[in-house]
Amino acid sequence: MSRFWSPVVQTLTPYVPGEQPQMQRLVKLNTNESPYGPSPKALAAISEQNNGDLRLYPDPEGTKLKQAIANLHDLNPNQVFLGNGSDEVLAHVFAGLLKQNKPVHFPDITYSFYPVYCKLFGIDYQTVPLGKDFEINLDDYKTPNGGIIFPNPNAPTGRAITRSEIEKLLARNADSVLVIDEAYVDYGTESCISLLQGSQCPENLLVVHTLSKSRALAGLRVGFAVGHPTLIEGLERVKNSFNSYPLGRLALAGATAAIEDQAHLEASCAKVIQTRQTLVAALDKLGFITLPSTANFIFTRHPKHAGAKVYQALRDRGIIVRHFKSARIEEFLRITIGTDEQSQELISALQEILA
Repeated sequence: MSRFWSPVVQTLTPYVPGEQPQMQRLVKLNTNESPYGPSPKALAAISEQNNGDLRLYPDPEGTKLKQAIANLHDLNPNQVFLGNGSDEVLAHVFAGLLKQNKPVHFPDITYSFYPVYCKLFGIDYQTVPLGKDFEINLDDYKTPNGGIIFPNPNAPTGRAITRSEIEKLLARNADSVLVIDEAYVDYGTESCISLLQGSQCPENLLVVHTLSKSRALAGLRVGFAVGHPTLIEGLERVKNSFNSYPLGRLALAGATAAIEDQAHLEASCAKVIQTRQTLVAALDKLGFITLPSTANFIFTRHPKHAGAKVYQALRDRGIIVRHFKSARIEEFLRITIGTDEQSQELISALQEILA
């Protein structure tokens, strides 16, 4: 602590990212990274840009990447906003769209950085409890608000909401922004991006995506938001008041190629979905109770074994999963879907632990 800190710094409880351990033998199932590599086309594009032109600033508008995203989703480029990972995109969203004279609403069990951003930017917020089965109940989001934000599927639960349910919420929540955080949407959830197509694009819907998960570019740090052009204009004003160059030349090149390689995305996601189904079935045989998931992770607990103890026992065997100490979910483990081989190592370890 320093006497030179701004007053707000003393009040912050910073977000703690998933651990990146430096163990020699490791089955890493804790940060929801893709078990499969990025598109070879993305790697080639990055390599091609790794030259003397790095002395030059990148395109501050990310024109080619915006066009690629627009083409993929049948949108206009002025409906696309780019950022240094979806975390930065969301930070701009909180600062630029969700700081209103009413509190922003989000689930009580969700990303822990939502309240962190609220604290940082001085935003009032109200959490809405999940249901008894850890589902988001949109009927609970009826009170006046300065905006609503939630992941779909939710994290860390993995539970999803249908697009038709979100459409109903959007229709009755016309006086504030609805932000859908779709970081894990490609593993079996209906995206809301199609609602933004054409002349009927709602003025208050924003959808946020990342290239860190299904497109396997967590190390490149690229995210984007899509929405009505006036929402995007506001985000651009915030970005250009902070950092006009959030994406470097390598990131822009790799991300553009990854967006254009839809076949690689679909093949990788199909493998993850199949492994998820197999893993859930194996856990069920061991007595675990697993929430329905359309993400690249599952949220599971064993009724006879404490979550913290199972977590530590796995860690002692070089298998890293995620454990949360928060109320209601302290008995759960969040397990990233890895390869089939990693899943088998996990199951073998659990069989030993539970014996």
